[in-house]
Amino acid sequence: MPVITFEGGALNKEQKAALIHSLTKTASESTGVPAQFFTVVLHEQSDENLGFGGETVEEMKARLKK
Repeated sequence: MPVITFEGGALNKEQKAALIHSLTKTASESTGVPAQFFTVVLHEQSDENLGFGGETVEEMKARLKK
């Protein structure tokens, strides 16, 4: 039973459903494993828990708004 894990920022309900659908479809088509055997796990992180280049996403968004 393959597991697909996604780590990223917060998503709304529609985005989550679309992501789960598309990841499962693509993985199934690519591997030949039936879609019903895939498990998709989404790990959402808040903007203060993600960082790039020594700056949190929260800080980046505030800086870019200026």
